[in-house]
Amino acid sequence: MSTLDSAIDPSAPGYAANRTALLERLAELDAALDQARAGGGEKYVTRHHARGKLLPRERIELLVDADSPLLELSPVAAYGTDFPVGASVVTGIGVVEGVECLIVANDPTVRGGAVNPWSLAKTRRAGEIALANRLPMVNLVESAGADLPTQAEIFIPGGRVFRDLTRLSAAGIPTVSVVFGNATAGGAYVPGMSDHVIMIRDRSQVYLAGPPLVKMATGEVTDDESLGGAAMHAGTSGLADHLAADERDGIRLARQCVRRLNWRKHGPAPRTAVPQPPKYDPEELLGIASADLKVPFDPREVLARILDGSDFDEFKPAYGDALVTGWGELHGYPVGVLANARGVLFSEEAQKAAQFIQLANASDTPLIFLQNTTGYMVGTEYEQRGIIKHGALMINAVSNSTVPHLTVNLGASYGAGNYGMCGRAYEPRFLFTWPNAKSAVMGPAQLAGVLSIVARQAAAARGRDYDEESDAAMRMMVEQQIESQSGALFLSGRLYDDGVIDPRDTRTVLGLCLSAIHNGPVKGADGFGVFRM
Repeated sequence: MSTLDSAIDPSAPGYAANRTALLERLAELDAALDQARAGGGEKYVTRHHARGKLLPRERIELLVDADSPLLELSPVAAYGTDFPVGASVVTGIGVVEGVECLIVANDPTVRGGAVNPWSLAKTRRAGEIALANRLPMVNLVESAGADLPTQAEIFIPGGRVFRDLTRLSAAGIPTVSVVFGNATAGGAYVPGMSDHVIMIRDRSQVYLAGPPLVKMATGEVTDDESLGGAAMHAGTSGLADHLAADERDGIRLARQCVRRLNWRKHGPAPRTAVPQPPKYDPEELLGIASADLKVPFDPREVLARILDGSDFDEFKPAYGDALVTGWGELHGYPVGVLANARGVLFSEEAQKAAQFIQLANASDTPLIFLQNTTGYMVGTEYEQRGIIKHGALMINAVSNSTVPHLTVNLGASYGAGNYGMCGRAYEPRFLFTWPNAKSAVMGPAQLAGVLSIVARQAAAARGRDYDEESDAAMRMMVEQQIESQSGALFLSGRLYDDGVIDPRDTRTVLGLCLSAIHNGPVKGADGFGVFRM
């Protein structure tokens, strides 16, 4: 392989400015993560502990193998909405008895763990990841059911969570549920549709309707234990497969269930058991991404700090050089890389990308997309040269590629460039964002300018004078709105990615994802449909 060289000068003013700007964004991310970890706040956390119960992250810590990493997913879900940051549920990938599992843990300190629209979306995304990557799912259940004021938004789509559990089981992907408290109404179907169910004596209560609703519906007077207690479900209904003495015993039994799965990965093992670390310090990633998204940066500097040994064999380096493509390894796994180098994608870049994606599929090699694009080039010359059909060629290749895709937005992800570089709509297995990154139809100034031009033309068509003062106010308002709605935290809050990550963690995050991906087979596409040449 060819070893990448670095031209980064940490003493340069531009590097220092980039680093300062990114550290500011990281401080905002840390504040949002602190909100998520705080759950329902000190009052409810204290009350929960006083009842002898563990918090969701404490349960997860006991569940996963000691000193093993947890890749938390969508940690700032619901950021910038009317719901608490984190969306009252914790999801992530952790190792349990040597098996990578998708873990979902309700947070009962937030409105009793009730399911709101964002916790539903976060849970569903976790299910998608489990199915796509063949990860056993462990649910740590304690939920009051639907958040009733938002039931209209969650009732219909909420049924998919239960459907998805059964589809995991049908696909041979095991599901385990540990019920720590209430699992009411729809929440009762999570254990009800899991392969393995553990309940805790005198703690778990699973029923479709609690005693008050049963009385209202049927006139029957009953109590929690008779209606849905752990002992009843273990000895009478048969819903519980294991009866635990307490929370820690329940987690022990969950680990026992996973240990007995006899789980094997279907994908190839890493090519290198002990991969070489990159030659360059990942700390330097903080100063590489430009503080001004209009200023491009060389993605090879990023690759030199995330690929094994900083080794990278570039493909077509002299052709379509606004897109860097090539081969490397990451934590021992072979990967193909597509990384934007100068923002705009021209016909040459699109054609190069399509060929490279075909080659990756022919060799069953996962692809990593490093986004920093303003989109495909526009203008008369480029339209006449076929930018639409060449962009479509690239998007066709991305759409029909079947090797796993991993996407990281390093800076800008605008327009159809987001599609060509495997944005969320193109279902990468995982998508993460750096804190400085932005994504939108187009940049704020461009979008505001387009609206201004259209308004001017409309005024001219009607023979009216154009109000320049109103135009300036409109442009300012639109730019501010787009600026706020294209930021990393805003988009992550709405689950347009799987998390905002510290750039220094990029190699680790991608390595964890590659390991998870290889639980299933890695197989390239046999065909791509019709390419418009």
